Amino acid sequence: MTKTNPREHSLFLKAFRAYLQFVNSGLYFKKEHVIGLENVPVNGTPTVIVSNHQNCLNDPLCVCLQLTDRRMNFLARANVFNNPVFNKALRAMGLLPAYRMGYEGLAHVRKNSETFEDAGKALMDGETVMLYPEGGHQDKRWLGTFKLGYLRIAFNAAEKMDFKEDVMILPSCNHYSNYFHARTEMLIKFGKPISLKPYYERYKEEPRATMMEINKIVHDEIKEMMLHVDDVEHYDQIDWLRENEYGKKYAREHGFKKNYLPSRLLSDQKLVNSLQKASQEHPEEMEGVYKDVSTLMAGIKELNIRDWLFRHNPGLEAVLLRGLGLLLLLPLFIVSIIPTALLFIVPEIFLKKMIKDQMFVSTFRVAVSALVTIPICLFVPVILLWVFAGFWWALGYFVAFPFMFLLAWNYMRLFMKFLGTCNFRLRKNRKKIKELRKLRTSIFKRLDDMLD
Repeated sequence: MTKTNPREHSLFLKAFRAYLQFVNSGLYFKKEHVIGLENVPVNGTPTVIVSNHQNCLNDPLCVCLQLTDRRMNFLARANVFNNPVFNKALRAMGLLPAYRMGYEGLAHVRKNSETFEDAGKALMDGETVMLYPEGGHQDKRWLGTFKLGYLRIAFNAAEKMDFKEDVMILPSCNHYSNYFHARTEMLIKFGKPISLKPYYERYKEEPRATMMEINKIVHDEIKEMMLHVDDVEHYDQIDWLRENEYGKKYAREHGFKKNYLPSRLLSDQKLVNSLQKASQEHPEEMEGVYKDVSTLMAGIKELNIRDWLFRHNPGLEAVLLRGLGLLLLLPLFIVSIIPTALLFIVPEIFLKKMIKDQMFVSTFRVAVSALVTIPICLFVPVILLWVFAGFWWALGYFVAFPFMFLLAWNYMRLFMKFLGTCNFRLRKNRKKIKELRKLRTSIFKRLDDMLD
């Protein structure tokens, strides 16, 4: 049974959420997977969702767009609240400022008490609060240390309710097939909720010890759900192996679905654990493998090709057929790129000038698309067509726009693959390709021997 929630979103915010669903889930991501939705407490239950944090705004946005039955509250970096207009709008959407020592300084960090107070009030109203206890986003697939702030908020809310109402902690994790590219896939996992009620009496006597015990349980569960790489020294080589053809090969041979993200996550977890175990059991051999992987990665980058080409080994006929197919589709691409070009151009212009932290790339693309380029490319033409050509022309453009975007995106993706295939077949690259193929075969064979 769904509990009542006294504070609901306005009609405008509901419409804005639906619009973000269209941008984020309809255009930016190719597919979103949700596992464990049955574990989410019913709306109206004071709930703190705790998650890993690896993709900035995309992490909370994707969760918010899945849990549309409730009012969500998030803690966001405080500097985005500096503008009075943004401050009011963000708070209306459930965002609260989080002040950090390394960015706003000690004087501002003290203001977190107000934020914690507001988050506690939201819990007391039966709302959901989502927090990232690592204190910042990670730039790789690992889980950092958890701070106890989320548990302080939860227990303070319980205390103000005289410990009569249960507060739930819901472990969650996000996983992306690729952090930076559009039209990729993402996965949200919800673990089993943890009731704080059994801990109330102990918390009254030993608050910190109780919170540390719960914190470990939550941290361990999230770490088990996500892809976590302990071997930081060889992270780049491990990530390359599991993301490219060796990872797909490993998935096939171990009974996983290589193109189904939830199954591929399980395969990648198994592969990473096996690689790390092999490093412990065969340190010298694995060090040699990782050195060769680095050489292979550098060679592939130098030639501007992709690893999958070694497996498919396209011949001259394949190159010519792909080129012919792209030529035949060129008129459709031109028709599609003209109204959608700003979606591809504008974010890239600003990314080069403004974004230094790569983990903001996809967040920036979604934000610019939602607030700038889609209104210009979609809504302005729809209004003009309605005024000067009539309703049906406007409706036709509105319906066709997503398909034009997808056609333009896929054409450019196929064109880049075509260029890579050409580089793979170039006569001047044949000697280097032969050397890389031999090195790649050696790497795969040595890994197979050690991992089996």
